[in-house]
Amino acid sequence: MADNLMKLKIVSPDRVFYEGKVQKVEFNTSLGEIGVLPKHIPLTVIIEPGLLSLYSEKETKQAALHAGFAEILPEAVTILAEVIEWPEEIDISRAEAAAKRAKERIGTKTPETDMTRAETALHRAMVRLSAAGR
Repeated sequence: MADNLMKLKIVSPDRVFYEGKVQKVEFNTSLGEIGVLPKHIPLTVIIEPGLLSLYSEKETKQAALHAGFAEILPEAVTILAEVIEWPEEIDISRAEAAAKRAKERIGTKTPETDMTRAETALHRAMVRLSAAGR
């Protein structure tokens, strides 16, 4: 394998989402955004909702990545994703409705409102809309 490429494998519960060689991959972790290049130090990280960007020799692609963890090795990155979607797989009207519901829950906070759940739902909806170009 060329020095400027590493293997990337992204697996979700229902499929192998992506498998190929990339120059770089970027995604959000519990400690912030990370960019991984070939020969990165070994690391295991928890994934937070956000855009995943992968850079291959031929193209740059983005996806909405919601949860999971990643194993980073010098020659490969493996992402085990709870939920991940290509932009064309996102139901925009559903994501907009989810964002609206979450904003309403946050805005009309009651003692019964699970704020963490509402904020997470809003963040996931916004990631989906961002990945879809909205």
